[in-house]
Amino acid sequence: MRRATIALSAALAGCMVGPDYERPAVDAPGAFRYEPEKASETADTEWWKQFGDPVLDGYIAEALAHNRNLQVAVANVEQAAGVLTTTRSPLFPQLSYQADGTRQRYSELVRSQQLAAAVGGNPATTYQVLAGATWELDLWGRIRRLTEGARATLLATDEARRGVVLSVTASTASTYLQLLGLDEQLAVAKRTLGAYGESVKLFELQFQYGQVSRMNVEQARSQYETAAAQIPAIQTQIAQTETALAILLGRNPGPIARGKPLDALALPGVPAGLPSQLLERRPDLLQAEQTLVAANAQIGAAKAQYFPTISLTGAFGTASNDLGNLFKSGSRIWSYGGSIVGPIFTGGAIAGQVAQAEAGQKAALASYLLSIQNAFADTENALVANANFGTQLEAQGRLVKALSEYAKLARLQFEGGYTSYTTVLQAETQLFPAELNQAAIRAQLYASFVSIYQALGGGWVNKADELSPQPAAGTLTPAEEKAAAPAQ
Repeated sequence: MRRATIALSAALAGCMVGPDYERPAVDAPGAFRYEPEKASETADTEWWKQFGDPVLDGYIAEALAHNRNLQVAVANVEQAAGVLTTTRSPLFPQLSYQADGTRQRYSELVRSQQLAAAVGGNPATTYQVLAGATWELDLWGRIRRLTEGARATLLATDEARRGVVLSVTASTASTYLQLLGLDEQLAVAKRTLGAYGESVKLFELQFQYGQVSRMNVEQARSQYETAAAQIPAIQTQIAQTETALAILLGRNPGPIARGKPLDALALPGVPAGLPSQLLERRPDLLQAEQTLVAANAQIGAAKAQYFPTISLTGAFGTASNDLGNLFKSGSRIWSYGGSIVGPIFTGGAIAGQVAQAEAGQKAALASYLLSIQNAFADTENALVANANFGTQLEAQGRLVKALSEYAKLARLQFEGGYTSYTTVLQAETQLFPAELNQAAIRAQLYASFVSIYQALGGGWVNKADELSPQPAAGTLTPAEEKAAAPAQ
């Protein structure tokens, strides 16, 4: 009989209402449309080191160690771990203790002789020490479903933290590359300003001797002031970019040291990958899936409310009118019991919670599938941008070379008296923005490699994660939680 009771209890304990989670089918393309033929297996490497700039490597390490958003993300994981511990605690018996000491006087007008004998006089003193236990039998799996949801929320929060690791790494690299691009633009603007300044001095001298008209002087001066107006605009962008990078590094705004110039950096390889691998590589997709797991578990927790809640309670202790007799023979007291509480009519409260949970699961599913499609789109956009920026930079280089030759020939013809200065002005006016645009496209090309690695995710996130702050000791690790998570 006893074995049968134990077997029945075990069977009931394994019953959980509500749907078990199954990963939804994903319509993933077989390959990326714009992946180059010579993609390399570098998705799991510390890709930022491929640029060959130790200063950038140092900034990545500093950002991962001190970025404030990462510190917030770590705290969020610790908070989610605390919620999980609290949520699953009712699965275990809850033990408590209590000690009371009271002295009370009873009314002489209502006090009976029987009461006087019971309390031992008036006023009366009583002492009591109790140890208690309560335990809710989770027969329908309500607590286990809530625990499953809390565990999935913890995993989602940890994946969100890893997503911040990915974002901080990519943002630091992109911002630094943007800063180098602005440095190159500033160098072009200052070089051009210097050349225009020499032209202004030359024309003013020639004007004094009647060799050129006043119009030529003002044309040269307009060139000079056009270049001069570009410099403070670029310097403003540089200062703002330095500030953005300092915040990423966890610093107060201030100057940022540079390493190699932009055109001296090496171009990283394009990592190989399949669309289906994004489901396991990208933290945001893993976060979205765990959010779906949590929403799915809420359905079972809501449906379990249709069934009765069964609780066991017990207490054991001692009581006495005399503190000295509190632990002597005859002072023991005890009690045990059970309760069953179930709904009869709730006015649709439980049905509403079930409907709410089911709708939440549908929203989480749609959000998960949309996140996957956005991940495919991010990767395709990054790959096509990388390919086209390379082609665009080559074309822009040819344009700059042609305009440089055009400006050189135009000035020779002007100095030889074969054309007006307007032709020189036209040529040099086209050359200056072309050189600025060339620097900007070069920076975009380097940044496009960062976007590819960010879009693909990969094992490099684990390597970067090793350099970032971790949740406090005692917090359940993702590996432990995944081992205990439901089969997917």
